[in-house]
Amino acid sequence: MPQLFFQYGVMNSGKTIEILKVAHNYEAQHRQVALMTSGLDDRSGTGVIASRIGLSRKAVPIDHDFDLFKYIEEKDQKEDFACVLIDEAQFLTKQQVLACAKIVDDLHIPVMAFGLKNDFQNHLFEGSQYLLLYADKIEEMKTICFFCTRKATMNLRVHEGKPVYEGEQVQIGGNESYYPVCRWHYFHPGKETN
Repeated sequence: MPQLFFQYGVMNSGKTIEILKVAHNYEAQHRQVALMTSGLDDRSGTGVIASRIGLSRKAVPIDHDFDLFKYIEEKDQKEDFACVLIDEAQFLTKQQVLACAKIVDDLHIPVMAFGLKNDFQNHLFEGSQYLLLYADKIEEMKTICFFCTRKATMNLRVHEGKPVYEGEQVQIGGNESYYPVCRWHYFHPGKETN
């Protein structure tokens, strides 16, 4: 039975490499996937899923007004999708998350969404909030803190190596802008753990 999956993790937890791996595994079995990503993340170009280790794939960009259900419903008639894969799912709107659930329930196509849970101020992103509510299966992807060996649970925004705790929720960036950190180092960046 198809399900809506949400795999979340902090920066550098391997979300993008995982989605590329899942796409590859489906395609190795000659099954079609709908590979999608947020139109906001243009670091490697709009509509590109790119991992920090150098792998990348073209994907359908999702902007704020994108009708996810309509797109999949129309394309599925030709493509016969085995799965819908969405990277940067934290940027989905509530309506797009509900569309993901409808794709699962009405079209019987599994949807796997990958993204951040919380922003640099530890607020839930809209997409993440509704994925946590509506997903059938939720899984955390783990990595270690930038400063120690504890599990990273937060994203610390930095500018020129100094922590930033205020600003716009969305600032697209990678290793130069965000560190995955444990709770202790979120509040005490760079200090020895107690």
